Amino acid sequence: MELRHLEYFVAVAEELNFARAAARLKMTQPPLSQQILQLERELGVQLFQRTKRKVELTAAGEVFLREARDVLARVDHAAEQARRADRGEIGELSIGFVGSATYDILPVVVREYRRRYPHVHLSLTEMATPVQVEALARRDIDVGVLRPPVAGAIESVTIHAAHCVLAIPKGHPLAQAPSISVQDTACVPHILIARKTWAGLHDEIVSLCNRSGFTPHIVQEAFEFQTVLGLVAAGIGIAFVPPSAQNLHARDVVYRTVAGPAPMAAMAIAWRTTDASALVRNFVDIASAWEQL
Repeated sequence: MELRHLEYFVAVAEELNFARAAARLKMTQPPLSQQILQLERELGVQLFQRTKRKVELTAAGEVFLREARDVLARVDHAAEQARRADRGEIGELSIGFVGSATYDILPVVVREYRRRYPHVHLSLTEMATPVQVEALARRDIDVGVLRPPVAGAIESVTIHAAHCVLAIPKGHPLAQAPSISVQDTACVPHILIARKTWAGLHDEIVSLCNRSGFTPHIVQEAFEFQTVLGLVAAGIGIAFVPPSAQNLHARDVVYRTVAGPAPMAAMAIAWRTTDASALVRNFVDIASAWEQL
């Protein structure tokens, strides 16, 4: 039995006329009659009572009609679900993200993605950039919102880049300075984001200080910017942080732009090179345009 046999049967059952059913199916009547006879022989039951005046369903035909309609409806539903999955409208998407992505980018992107694709289930897990790279390789996550650069069989696109600002304890002399350069921080204790969390920024800060003629006096490192800023608020030292970090501590921390060269903070979206799924593509497209959302 093939699906077309069910379609033929339903057409005849609904029209109760072989000629009209054949026209509906865009075929001639004799082949349609033969297909219905073949179906009845295969089932071993008579589905229609036929006379010269009319065609009627038998009791077996009534039952078979209900089941055939259900089967065809489920096939149509399965086909539509497959098409929706191919368009990335349903499914599951696992996303890794660095904590600092929640300051600005991630809420905007996730909100817009859920608006456009409400039937995709999102699973979000906070993890540092190196952990995301490993998770992508293991297929534990599908997309990473992380700090570039990344290596391996991973594609990435930078979606935002900006110069860091200087976070200074309120009341510190630098907070009142008319202009601050990297050289002005030479004799000030530094608090750095841990290299394990963001190797690129950690190394860039150290390198920039070295090019400015001094080795930064690092008194503390922290794994999260919330902790970095908490230590700044406590008066432990100053820190170079992404501009988005200004949304965290405003009461006891002063943020100042840096005159001249400053470390660059970038955010990127990453995914496996071999992953061409619409789920990933749709997320990347939305994230790439997040500043226009």
